[in-house]
Amino acid sequence: MSTWRHRLPVLAAALWWGSLSAIGFLAVPLLFANLPTPALAGQTAARLFSAQTWVSLGCGVVVLMASRQRGEAPRMDWARGALGFTLAGLLLALLAEFAVAPRIVARENLRLWHGAGTAMFALQWACALVVLWKATGEAGRAGVSPGDPS
Repeated sequence: MSTWRHRLPVLAAALWWGSLSAIGFLAVPLLFANLPTPALAGQTAARLFSAQTWVSLGCGVVVLMASRQRGEAPRMDWARGALGFTLAGLLLALLAEFAVAPRIVARENLRLWHGAGTAMFALQWACALVVLWKATGEAGRAGVSPGDPS
């Protein structure tokens, strides 16, 4: 596998984890601190979380595609188990978007569904972090170093 194939899952995992971090720990809290009403902040946050779902899915698919050799199925041993965390993170993103978010928007048992959505976001963040951590180790074992220009 060429060096770019080893770097691709690292870049995708970094984008996934970094975008989750930026949305969850910076952008959304700033919305609630600076917009005139919590309702307006909530509507805007919902749009950001929805966009984040698609970023997560794109990054996860890139990680999955890069975890296999051409013509093979993805290897479960890729990056010492990162594949399982990738699939779990993608499932959490989909569940949050299509099962939890509609209930929050409908204001259905808001405390329960907001708590569930927050927990799923936090778990997805942790999955993306594990994928990033394991992918950087995989790239290192493949002989790709940060200063390597190839």
